[in-house]
Amino acid sequence: MSEPGTGDALHGITLETIVNRLVEYYGWSELGRRIDIRCFNHDPSVKSSLKFLRRTPWARARVEELYVATARRNC
Repeated sequence: MSEPGTGDALHGITLETIVNRLVEYYGWSELGRRIDIRCFNHDPSVKSSLKFLRRTPWARARVEELYVATARRNC
């Protein structure tokens, strides 16, 4: 889930890729349980999630943290 050899697990990975990989791994239901935000729990879509996450720094940080933790667990 991350590029080997970089110090930053998010280096070169777009927010869209992060959301898509998390949805693929957890599914919308589990993702919404882990990060309780409306765009994951009510009529979820990648487009609506990206719109919300791009303008809500705290939510984006939580999504990125979950992605990094998931990537580390699956290496």
